[in-house]
Amino acid sequence: MASEENGEGCRQDVQEEPEPRGPGRGEHRWGSQHAGARELANLYSPGKRCQEWISVVLCFSLMAFNFCYLLANFHLGHVWYILLGIVAGILTADFASGLVHWGADTWGSVDLLVFGKAFIRPFREHHIDPTAITRHDFIETNGDNCMLTLVPLANMAYNFLTLSPAELYHSYPWNCYVFALAIFVTLTNQIHKWSHTYYGLPWWVTLLQDCHIILPRKHHRIHHVSPHETYFCITTGWLNYPLEKIGFWRNLEDLIQSLTGEKPRSDDMKWAQKVK
Repeated sequence: MASEENGEGCRQDVQEEPEPRGPGRGEHRWGSQHAGARELANLYSPGKRCQEWISVVLCFSLMAFNFCYLLANFHLGHVWYILLGIVAGILTADFASGLVHWGADTWGSVDLLVFGKAFIRPFREHHIDPTAITRHDFIETNGDNCMLTLVPLANMAYNFLTLSPAELYHSYPWNCYVFALAIFVTLTNQIHKWSHTYYGLPWWVTLLQDCHIILPRKHHRIHHVSPHETYFCITTGWLNYPLEKIGFWRNLEDLIQSLTGEKPRSDDMKWAQKVK
């Protein structure tokens, strides 16, 4: 166990997660000292950092704006719509997190122009050094997810400014769903980070994990058994078991491989096998 500074500027005890066992591990050393992990970490650029800062600032500004308008347009008749919207938003966010996670884990390459280093690189680094995410600050952890929610949040803000009161009343259930979806998509990487943090978590985060309201630590470790081919949903993880039971990801991979000839996770394995 070692002591290091986290993204919020505080010191905490950090313990490397035990190496998940599975095919393809060989004798390579997992963690921050792995050759592939060091190379991938060095690809994090100032331009990427700037994009993340802009995304975070815009996302939370739009979120605050929309929340104020949701409060201003609230009616007692909306209570059940709000509850339904929250549940539907969580489930959609969980599935979306799995789809994005599966896509970036399974296909593509770090060498892809712009997209590879900006968006696939963190997924490759994470499998080699799972605790790297716990050393990322708030901006690096959440910047990409904030970017994903900018369009729906901006569209919601535009509607609040341009629609009539009657139109806003009828669209309120949809806005509740979109807002809940945006919140949980935005928080997905923060929740993912917490699932890899074994020391110093606030008590309420641990409680939410223990109640499986957000992704539990033990549940997420199933994904980190090489070759990382299951349990991709990382918002709550509620959909992991049913999707695994129906073979959703395997069937999708088989279909894509049969159509394209591309082998799943070939780039991921290439980075895992780097030794220098």
